[in-house]
Amino acid sequence: MKSNVSAAVLLLLSIGGRHEAFAQHPSAADVERIDHDIRGAMSRFHVPGTAVMALQNGRVVFVKAYGDRDIRQGLPVKTDTLFEIGSITKQFTAACILQLRDQGKLSVDDTLSVYLPDAPHAKEVTLRNLLTHTSGLHDYLEGPDAEMDKLIAQPISYQNLLARVASLPLDFPPGSQWSYSNTGYMLLGRVIEAVSGEPYKDYLQHHILNPLHMNHTFTTADEDRLANMAIGYRYREGKLELAPPLDSTWGQSAGFLISDLADLSRWDRSLRDGTIVSPASYREMSTAFMTTKNGSADYGFGLFVASMYGQPRIGHTGGSQGFTTADEYYPEQRLRLIAFTNSGDKSPEAGETITNILFADLNPTLAANALKSAPGEDEKKTQTVRAAFRELQGGASYAHFSSHLRERFTTTGSKFAAELSPYGQATAAVYKGVRQVNGESWYDYVMQFGPGVSIPFSVRTDKEEIVAGFSLG
Repeated sequence: MKSNVSAAVLLLLSIGGRHEAFAQHPSAADVERIDHDIRGAMSRFHVPGTAVMALQNGRVVFVKAYGDRDIRQGLPVKTDTLFEIGSITKQFTAACILQLRDQGKLSVDDTLSVYLPDAPHAKEVTLRNLLTHTSGLHDYLEGPDAEMDKLIAQPISYQNLLARVASLPLDFPPGSQWSYSNTGYMLLGRVIEAVSGEPYKDYLQHHILNPLHMNHTFTTADEDRLANMAIGYRYREGKLELAPPLDSTWGQSAGFLISDLADLSRWDRSLRDGTIVSPASYREMSTAFMTTKNGSADYGFGLFVASMYGQPRIGHTGGSQGFTTADEYYPEQRLRLIAFTNSGDKSPEAGETITNILFADLNPTLAANALKSAPGEDEKKTQTVRAAFRELQGGASYAHFSSHLRERFTTTGSKFAAELSPYGQATAAVYKGVRQVNGESWYDYVMQFGPGVSIPFSVRTDKEEIVAGFSLG
């Protein structure tokens, strides 16, 4: 894979002077380490190109581009290259809802029926449920990959989108659990239209993009006319290929925006400083919803609220047919990390991988401490865990699993293999401790796959030290 690196950055002028002066910037050794680790991840996971940015205290401290935005023509990614940002769009949709709430035009605790009486389960779910992915509504984008590749290349009406899920029961009682659902955010876009009287795209343009001078943010409907647009790719059967097209009607308010680093950093700053929504509304966005059954959803309004490397992290990833992106904020470090990639592969997601690398390379002590094993590790159990994980990746044998799980793998094993094999061989299984669940001991590990890439893996073993239960993520 060709890996052209754009002219170095660490210079404000590299993106046309659209940023403030630096607060502080990485040392030459830091930059060398970042370059090495990002290029390594791009090579391991077949990422054609990426544009990355780090901001400390709201000021740019690192920005750089790597690889190609168009392999066939040999065009390099630049720091102002445009990328699809996928579900990062959900932050914008949530902010639009809260703008209307701040103006007294709606309540997030109203049921959906107040605004869209004909929507499925409209009397059962609230706008808060939609915002936090706790509605139980099935995701309209779910389906076999090959089938969805064909479907989403064609335009679809709102009515036909809704018809994909309208007849299905709720997956769970609203508010009781968390399950990511693009359906909820598609419906929130329609609520915005019903309340404001404007099409969603127009409302976004008039009330967010224009006031913030986000002149380099578009929708996927504009893609063909954008000269500096990255081309989306994916890796299949040992080679990179063009990603199938995604018609803009499938993304809408759940994920149809295109942007560049400068515009997204402007959005992030304005959202946090109270320009877009009130400070109280932003606190709601960045506070995790508590489900009635499973506790924290680790999700607020359009934002994941969790942790990485043991540090609080607020943000969102985005994924579309040929792109994965990440926009992450670490409040204790006042550090914002953004990565855009034109790789559509989800195992692992390249955007999040690269922001993880940036954090670790800028905070090596914190990252190293987070990856230390907890006291009390049983080396024999760790060996069992590593062997079991390799079997999940390989999709065969399952000698380290109970007979009950081996039976289940006859139907589910190929799915685990497809999701886990692209990570490659684990470089470490980091023991994080043991916890009791309903009187049973669960052993928590983090499987490492080189800089920036890890998967939590927990197991319950029987008296023969065979894996009798496990969880991923």
